[in-house]
Amino acid sequence: MRGRSLKPRDLESFAITTVIAVLLFILPPINAEAKSPRIEIAPKIIRQGDAFIIRVTGTKKSDVPSAAVAKNAIHFSMCGEGCFIGIGGISLEARTGSYPVKIKAGGKRKNLRITLKKAAFPQITMTLPEEKVIISPDMLEVVKEENKRLKSLFLLISDRLWEGGFLSPVENTISTYFGTKRIMNKTWTSIHRGIDIKGLEGDEVRASNNGRVVLAQELFFGGNTIILDHGQGIHTVYMHLSQLHVDCGDSVSKGDVIGLLGSTGRSTGPHLHFGVKISDISVNPLSVLKLDL
Repeated sequence: MRGRSLKPRDLESFAITTVIAVLLFILPPINAEAKSPRIEIAPKIIRQGDAFIIRVTGTKKSDVPSAAVAKNAIHFSMCGEGCFIGIGGISLEARTGSYPVKIKAGGKRKNLRITLKKAAFPQITMTLPEEKVIISPDMLEVVKEENKRLKSLFLLISDRLWEGGFLSPVENTISTYFGTKRIMNKTWTSIHRGIDIKGLEGDEVRASNNGRVVLAQELFFGGNTIILDHGQGIHTVYMHLSQLHVDCGDSVSKGDVIGLLGSTGRSTGPHLHFGVKISDISVNPLSVLKLDL
């Protein structure tokens, strides 16, 4: 049987239908979801007191991510086109296990996880002169006021100043590691929340990264102390200095000499106490130095 010839009206309808079908095949649906940002946590397995990074790529410049781990907010800055980076840390007292990482990026919410393993912190017993251990009631009030002020500094969240990886302020061996439990004169116990780096009186102490000086003064325990604000809630602490070469409010660049190593404050010999705080959480400085920034 011969086919029926198409009329002009039929040809026009066929052409329109064909064009629509081609467009539907080529173009994505109007309500198609945008490509999800890529989120990376590194390292995914850490130990108590360690730092880590969260890197978000494939998102808009205006879509600044937000994230929280163990109820602690992570603050982000740009690390390139469509790239954001945040640095976080988990307390050395935190329980081991798997922690949810709640992230909002590119208008989407994601829940990832980070694994916290037990850290093997050393313990040392020390015998010191009583004046190095006992604190009078008057001085105890001084210490409380200092701690209150320091906490307010460590909770400060400012714009990013740091660039690239953090460096050790003194290139030397470590005498006391982060997390060390110190039992003094069998009566008093403290947890070391930084690292002690060996050195000679007068050795140069350098800024671990770009930052702004938010404290440069003598403290009861730390002696001559410098605190740098690097932005995003990240601060580095330099204690027991013999000399301060910067003033509060100064801007410093990575590697600048900010002071000289010494033995001021509650110290038994020349060394540098180097600490890192992330949103008032003491983290292992060695873990920060290893971050791929």
